[in-house]
Amino acid sequence: MPHALQAVALRPLWEAVHTRMSSGRAVTRVRIGPLNHNQRAAVADLLGLDRTPGEHYTVSIPALETALAEAGTDIPTVVTTLIGPIGDRAAERVRAEARRAELWDWLDTHPEVRRQPALASWAQQVRRAGLVNGSVGQTRDILATVLAVLARLPAEGQPLPAVASEVTGDPHALDDGTRLGNLVLRALATIFGAPMPATAYERRVLWEQAGVAADELSSVVLAAGLRLNGHGVASDLARCCAEAGQAVALTLAQLRATELHAAPEQVWVVENPSIIAMALREFGTDCPPMVCTSGWPNTAVVLLLRGMADLGARLHYHGDFDGEGLRIAAYAMEKTGARPWRMATGDYLRGLRPSTQGPEPGRITEAPWDADLADTVREIGQALAEESVADDLLTDLARHVVSG
Repeated sequence: MPHALQAVALRPLWEAVHTRMSSGRAVTRVRIGPLNHNQRAAVADLLGLDRTPGEHYTVSIPALETALAEAGTDIPTVVTTLIGPIGDRAAERVRAEARRAELWDWLDTHPEVRRQPALASWAQQVRRAGLVNGSVGQTRDILATVLAVLARLPAEGQPLPAVASEVTGDPHALDDGTRLGNLVLRALATIFGAPMPATAYERRVLWEQAGVAADELSSVVLAAGLRLNGHGVASDLARCCAEAGQAVALTLAQLRATELHAAPEQVWVVENPSIIAMALREFGTDCPPMVCTSGWPNTAVVLLLRGMADLGARLHYHGDFDGEGLRIAAYAMEKTGARPWRMATGDYLRGLRPSTQGPEPGRITEAPWDADLADTVREIGQALAEESVADDLLTDLARHVVSG
């Protein structure tokens, strides 16, 4: 390359040409400036102008190509040698958009989001917030960690540093104010239908609802008909109450102090304590094994259900047909492996009373076990309480009593 083309005075020209050519679009002219006297003179000499250009000047690319051809070179050679490789920002933007689209598709279709449809709105919030530090890779890494934390919860009463250390290797990863901790809390608020916590107390309450550092005495599970084979106070209390035809309230501390050896073949899980009360009145000491989540399942509920499922029990879940009831059902089934029990679209429609207008169902999210259920509840706009179909539930339980 001729030495004259390397003159410092031509540097602004080569930089401007490099920038425009790196756009990935066709370039026919390049505007340069402001230029000092030496730079204007150098441009005039290169292009063979009959007068010195002004402080700002538009260079014709064909004219520049002709001038360089006469010097035995070309534009790509000159700008690549003096400035660096010519980029393609248009192609880079296309690739970046494709990477972002792939990231958001990965989030929307992640198994944890699919298992808990309430997280779909959280995923939309994350998308609106944009990339972490403008990086697709960094964003995916932190979201993968958030989803791993959510999959680990409820935490069965472990303290927050222990959960953080188990999932991330860093006991402080979920501390107040951390990006990861805030993302997890926002996801939990979405799942539980709660506002994003604004104070330390509200954050602690939300973590406790997810089983983190739960109080071993206030976390209680209500059950009936449980004849558990095990060693410890929980199995003794459950068996004693079952034989007396009474319900039992087992604390998290009692469950932790008990080692179960065997569980019932089938366990019937309901959302509302009133169903347990009806079953006990109906069946007394013959009441089938039942567990009540009492709304959102706490740590004691999940620990008991998981423990029985691990021993081979088949869990059957029923709850309210409204917005929160469907979210509770999705959460309970995902966390315990329970199967839906009379929770299909047909069950909802059969339970409605045409002559009675029930309350509105509230915000509805998808039901993973039935693709039509959420749309049907939205369209009809009527909630169906679990107590409204208690007769059907008791009929099922009666068949189990007879077969047992």
